[in-house]
Amino acid sequence: MMKQKIFSVIHMVFRILFTLFALWVIFFIFQNSLESGTLSSSRSAEFTAMLNAVLGKLGISALSEAVVRKLAHYAEFALLGFLLTLCVRVYTPRYVRYCCWPLLIGLCVANLDETIQIYVSGRNSSVIDVWIDFSGVCGGLLAGFLVCILLSLILSSLGLKRKR
Repeated sequence: MMKQKIFSVIHMVFRILFTLFALWVIFFIFQNSLESGTLSSSRSAEFTAMLNAVLGKLGISALSEAVVRKLAHYAEFALLGFLLTLCVRVYTPRYVRYCCWPLLIGLCVANLDETIQIYVSGRNSSVIDVWIDFSGVCGGLLAGFLVCILLSLILSSLGLKRKR
């Protein structure tokens, strides 16, 4: 009985945390979209220079700013897809059945992200970016599935799997 109560509290905490983290990532994405073209370009150039310095020390050739920007799109949406998958998992044990929700939400956020950029000075919208964003969501979804499966295997091997 006590073990079940602890699982319930932990479950509720994870629901709140994953939901808040996913909302924070959406906020972060939209905040970046609202930056002017000048500010966004200067931040990208700064980050590209730092990244290329690290890559140079590792003996890897430098990346262009355009490639770094596309990788940033992919990464932030992969994080969103991952967190949305974990959100679905903490709300239902049938997370594979409901995988359409993270995909739909991710696609909507990607479309809104690019729509916001139409109205920001010095920015433009790109269908290619929507595809990159959505592929990030799909990659995050797959990573989320992998984490859920691994955690399930670990918990069941330790005898800690919650009975439904």
